[in-house]
Amino acid sequence: MSIYRVLIVDDSQHAREAMISILDEDEDYDVIGVVSSGEEAIAVTEQLMPDLILMDIEMQGIGGLEATRIIKLQYPYVKIVMITVSDDIAHLFEALKQGAQGYLLKNLSPSTWLAYLHAIMRDDAPLSRELAYQILKEFPISVANEDHIPLTTREREILTWVASGLTNKEIATQLGISDQTVKNHLKNILQKLHLENRVQLTRYAMEKGLVNRKTGLFPKRKRT
Repeated sequence: MSIYRVLIVDDSQHAREAMISILDEDEDYDVIGVVSSGEEAIAVTEQLMPDLILMDIEMQGIGGLEATRIIKLQYPYVKIVMITVSDDIAHLFEALKQGAQGYLLKNLSPSTWLAYLHAIMRDDAPLSRELAYQILKEFPISVANEDHIPLTTREREILTWVASGLTNKEIATQLGISDQTVKNHLKNILQKLHLENRVQLTRYAMEKGLVNRKTGLFPKRKRT
């Protein structure tokens, strides 16, 4: 079983204590550092090399978004989840643009927090259909030329399910394979297409017409 090393970044002592309390309920998480500013987050990340950072968006000095941008440039492996009291979708877009893997509201239940963080660490946090369409408009990405990097039939199938909003477990159920097999396929797909995450995969699938933008369903095959 993997133990995820977590750095908490928040300028509110109450918020820091609340996050520690939530993570203490799950033995998969080990809080290795707690800081109160973006500047400290950048320095401590270099020292401790955490697996996951819970990053408050709004802080004095270097805010959470800028700290995320700097950290992801230097340490792209680390997963960062932005923490906020606001459900402003503009914050979510900006967080994803800076490289964050996800976004949590402080008023959500501890069980929701833990379930979401587990999905993030498994690379299995699905996007809602509405969010996927917004991302399609907001995010410029450069995708590889598929003519030179072909996907297998199974990889195309998994890609369309990802873009339709299914988790790895749901995809595995649909295809009658294991969760780990799905995860390995996703790693191959990302490497072949030179993409980084499910957000970019979703946009790729939509741009290639692998998913219907209105319904999220597979496009009908043309008869030959």
